[in-house]
Amino acid sequence: MKEEELAYFLAIHAVTFAGARKMQELKDYFGGFREVWEAEAGELKAFRFLPGKLDALLAARKNLDPLAYREVLYSKGYSIRTIFDKTYPEALRSLYDPPAVLYGWGKVETLDQQAIAVVGARKPSPYGRQIARSMATDLARAGFWIVSGMARGIDTEAHLGALEAGGRTVAVLGSGIDVVYPRENKGLYSRIAETGVVVSEFPPGTPPEPKNFPIRNRIISGLSKGVLVVEARVKSGALITADWALDQGRDVFAVPGPITSRLSQGTNNLIKQGAKLVTTVEDILEEYQLVLKDTETGALPLGDLDRSSEFDMVLDLLGTEPVHLDQLVRLSGLTPGQLSGMLLELQIRGIIEVLPGNYFIRLRGS
Repeated sequence: MKEEELAYFLAIHAVTFAGARKMQELKDYFGGFREVWEAEAGELKAFRFLPGKLDALLAARKNLDPLAYREVLYSKGYSIRTIFDKTYPEALRSLYDPPAVLYGWGKVETLDQQAIAVVGARKPSPYGRQIARSMATDLARAGFWIVSGMARGIDTEAHLGALEAGGRTVAVLGSGIDVVYPRENKGLYSRIAETGVVVSEFPPGTPPEPKNFPIRNRIISGLSKGVLVVEARVKSGALITADWALDQGRDVFAVPGPITSRLSQGTNNLIKQGAKLVTTVEDILEEYQLVLKDTETGALPLGDLDRSSEFDMVLDLLGTEPVHLDQLVRLSGLTPGQLSGMLLELQIRGIIEVLPGNYFIRLRGS
């Protein structure tokens, strides 16, 4: 798209948030976006302009200079890809209603890489956090980009898992590209942009309103070959993403959980409805005929550890689900002081991980 046309396109989109299909209709009817911007009110009414948006467009034309607006966006360093550009991600172009434009910060040119989305609860259990991060780490090691929404909880763990593996990740925002939400993820936003990309279809300055997140979820699934749901309640944004994935012909994977946990009801229902049950990353990789690359785990060997029968007992009590310190004390018969020394040694060696609330979990492969 020529630069002048882009300026008017962006101005119209900023005011109306019209989708790709409507923007195409406007272009076809008026002949170009400058013509749309400058059209008489009667012409726009005859076209049956976007309901509720005509007055906003007419008002904006008095104060907004499209050319100056475009230059402001460029000055901030944002990358801009419209549905009319050859550089627009092909994975999204084929959707029924793709975003009209993607604003990006980072390596936007790489959006057509092989990717898996990892999504789930915003207030997950310690088990969910550990599984999301380890799954994302292994998927990144296998060569996948990790796509998620940079929300609290599972999304954050997915992004961190990819980064810790030296992989790359895509964050799809439910706000403008310049609005970091939640605020505590400002550092994560910057880390993602260094090697991956942060994207949004919402005009810069758009606040993170609740209505935005179900809309953005179609981009999370659209950019991915499949969607992995780690933990989700029966009514949740993660399940909306799974529904989008099904509509788009993407694969859906789900991690099972305890039948007594509300955080597992959504994932367990997905499995009953046909989603592939996932307990190890290999369950996903086999769908794409891939294998996990061998890498150093960073854990020190157990062979040089002065191990006692009590040490072996503690190791046997620790598995892939978090165990509270009080439970370890009760099951092992050891005192908190005795356990603390053992657990510290195992943590230093990279064999276990300490989770918030005095929970402990044994790392996979250790």
